[in-house]
Amino acid sequence: QVRLVESGGGLVQTGGSLRLSCAVSGSIFSINAVGWYRQAPGQQRELVAAIPSGGRLDYADSVKGRFTISRDNAKNTYLQMDSLKPEDTAVYYCAARRYGASTFDWWGQGTQVTVSS
Repeated sequence: QVRLVESGGGLVQTGGSLRLSCAVSGSIFSINAVGWYRQAPGQQRELVAAIPSGGRLDYADSVKGRFTISRDNAKNTYLQMDSLKPEDTAVYYCAARRYGASTFDWWGQGTQVTVSS
């Protein structure tokens, strides 16, 4: 089992920055990839960025050039968000995918990001 805990959300003005953190614990060596998803009110959850073990980073087109995903070890993953826009307002979730799986299996509780105009 894997546990994910997000932190770093909050309220920021347009053009500002936030850094989200995801602390991972449990069976961390079963994790093949960690990703950040977001869900705005009335919208479907969407993948924002993902970082697979030894693979290419993946970003949604809407955040390319503004967001950066990184990992400093097997236990911590970050999402640096710059040049934030009101449309980035959402609950952001950290997720992990096990080796051999096609979908993300484990999820954090989410952290709210609000960008004011």
